[in-house]
Amino acid sequence: MTQTITMVVLSAGLENFKEIRQALSADERTRLLAGGNDAEQLYDEIVRLKPAAALITLDSNPEQGIEMIKRLARERPTMAIISAARSDSSDLILRSLRAGARDFLRIPIFAQELKTVLDRTVAFSDDQVEAPRKKGRMISVFSSKGGCGTSFLATNLAAAMAGRTVLVDLNLQAGDLPLFLGVDPKYSIADMAEHRARLDESLVNSFITPYSSTLSLLAAPKEVDAADEVEPEHIFEVLQRLRDSYELVVLDPQHTFDAITLAALDQSDEIILVLTLDIPAIRSTQRALEIFDRLGYPRKKIRVVVNRWSKQIDLDLQQVEKFLGEAVSGFIPSDYQTAVTSINLGQPLVQSDSNSKLAQEIRRLAKVIGGASMPVAEPKPQRGFWGSLLRRDQPQFDLQTTMGKV
Repeated sequence: MTQTITMVVLSAGLENFKEIRQALSADERTRLLAGGNDAEQLYDEIVRLKPAAALITLDSNPEQGIEMIKRLARERPTMAIISAARSDSSDLILRSLRAGARDFLRIPIFAQELKTVLDRTVAFSDDQVEAPRKKGRMISVFSSKGGCGTSFLATNLAAAMAGRTVLVDLNLQAGDLPLFLGVDPKYSIADMAEHRARLDESLVNSFITPYSSTLSLLAAPKEVDAADEVEPEHIFEVLQRLRDSYELVVLDPQHTFDAITLAALDQSDEIILVLTLDIPAIRSTQRALEIFDRLGYPRKKIRVVVNRWSKQIDLDLQQVEKFLGEAVSGFIPSDYQTAVTSINLGQPLVQSDSNSKLAQEIRRLAKVIGGASMPVAEPKPQRGFWGSLLRRDQPQFDLQTTMGKV
């Protein structure tokens, strides 16, 4: 069976394009998908159509052609690039080959020369059959109640991850993750959503704000009007594209079950459900788990983490777990001054004070999320007011009954 070679053509002149199209149509193996004289528009078509080969002419605008070849060679390495020109200048041919073209065709195109180039294109395409690229893991740090420290925890978990990580601020109306990293983003997720149809590696990188060699930020919009233009389906497409570019995608969603938050939670491989050990937060966490159950999320997707844990909290943890129906996976200790100092510095705590107990527990949790098997450092039970109710000479305390009275 003859292999079809799908192609696009960048040609500055209409006559050139007609001549090239006629030559290609004479070979039954080729199928022309798109052509034009605008490099940006043609690149959008390449992203959408994914042709096997691109033919780039160099006559009237050689610099545009050379830049296009460089871009395709860098961002579409599995696509065959063929340069073409009426001039057979050795300098022009050499420049196109150095830029990344695999072959050169003279115009007018001779059938035998075209056949030879297409034979090599077929051979190249056969070698480019790739295994499906592994997508990055997506982790949401979520609480349905505000004030539980999810933004702080999301930032530090992202900074503690091993591998290329992007932190995404999904609090579109009032995101403040740039403050946690001390950066001033030029672009936001609204810009990426607007250009989602033509996202490639280069465009993704232009909207991302780098923090370090392994951590970047996709910020929330600075303007409320821009946030209003972002739809749930836009978020879905953007997050899918980020999976292609990063090993880990850490999300900081809003504290509501709105459509955009659900679009993020649906896609997440893991949800870090954050609570503090107070009655409103526990009750909110229980409701969140019930919603997750109704949404069909498996419990193995959920990891409950207690934030701001202190020895002074008079609450029996076993009863909390029984009430939630879910074991606690981590206890982030309370250290207000250390946390606030790191935020004011614009540096994640795992970097600014890596030896603190708070940073050590966040790093342990990051390793667990990353796949390492590590025991939970479960705090010792405390005997405060609530704990004293569990003594033998007192009636048995029931958290379920207490929560029902709230």
